[in-house]
Amino acid sequence: MSERKRRSDRDQRRRSLSQNFLADQAVISELIDDLKVAEDELVVDLGAGSGALTVPLASKGARVWAVERDPVWADRLVARALDAKLDDRIRVIRSDLRRLRFPREPFRVVANPPFNLTTDILKLILDNPSAVSATRADLVLQREVVLKHSAQPPNTLKTSSWSPWWEFSAGRRIPASAFRPRPAATRSSAGRSAPPRGVRSGQSPNWARIPATNCSSCPAEYRFARSCAAAAPEMYRI
Repeated sequence: MSERKRRSDRDQRRRSLSQNFLADQAVISELIDDLKVAEDELVVDLGAGSGALTVPLASKGARVWAVERDPVWADRLVARALDAKLDDRIRVIRSDLRRLRFPREPFRVVANPPFNLTTDILKLILDNPSAVSATRADLVLQREVVLKHSAQPPNTLKTSSWSPWWEFSAGRRIPASAFRPRPAATRSSAGRSAPPRGVRSGQSPNWARIPATNCSSCPAEYRFARSCAAAAPEMYRI
């Protein structure tokens, strides 16, 4: 197969699956360091691709579910995990992330997901907080999406329906040049937080805001957490 043919197949998959992978190692290192992942913490990477986030997370001691629909990238990620001797910490799941069954134990989401699945991903995680045991999430999203959901007071019906459980905020910018291929859309990051488990109707939950990273001219990161502010040093009460 010619180099042109291989490149054409790769580009076709990227277009059809809306793939824009993080490639800037300095940006990736900053994001991973900022996450403060705990030893043996379970992390779900939605749209793991080549493992740009998966491998550094596992290297930090996390247990990672790397969800990847593209069989080519899934196979490469398996090989990369073996080469890095991280196969005991990385579980590659070949699946459409919209059909994923989340872990039953508490977990975090860290992902640079396909842009065309943004709405599906937000609904998957945010729509039913009692059924999804996510404690926090960091997602790279389009800037316009982040600005829409982080507006206060909420200015859309969907954001308003999420606001009793989640809080959104924008964070550090990530340049478009940090991605391959370079995205055409402008992105940014946002954060959300949720009350701790066990809060009953009528109780006043301890809300916490999570510092998030934000991106202006490309994909960015989006965070949310379900955790008591008193128990998390990096959070603060509001």
